[in-house]
Amino acid sequence: MSYYDGMFRRSKYCICPSGWEVASPRMVEAIYMGCLPVLLKDHYAKPFDDVLDWTKFAVEVEVKEIAKLKKILMAVPREMQRNGVRVRRHFEVNFPPKRYDVFHMILHSAWLRRINVQLHQPHI
Repeated sequence: MSYYDGMFRRSKYCICPSGWEVASPRMVEAIYMGCLPVLLKDHYAKPFDDVLDWTKFAVEVEVKEIAKLKKILMAVPREMQRNGVRVRRHFEVNFPPKRYDVFHMILHSAWLRRINVQLHQPHI
């Protein structure tokens, strides 16, 4: 186990700033390591947001609220971390794919987006 992995595994909260990309691997790494992701950004693009309720296993903190971070984290229920451990299976890669793993989540998300596009196309 690397030092990086060890720090993740010992942490209760993992700060996940967005960075320059639309989505960041930090939040998935945090979930995979059993750490509660703390998403720091307004309008964070979360994977499988159309399927998973991120409010159950991640803390979202707006940029203007960073000064109150300690108070926000002290109010987080312990159940959120247990939920994060439960949701981890949706981000795991298996070969062959297992039910509800990341392969199936990607397919399901693509299917939902396909239906959404078809339903909301303007009628000509």
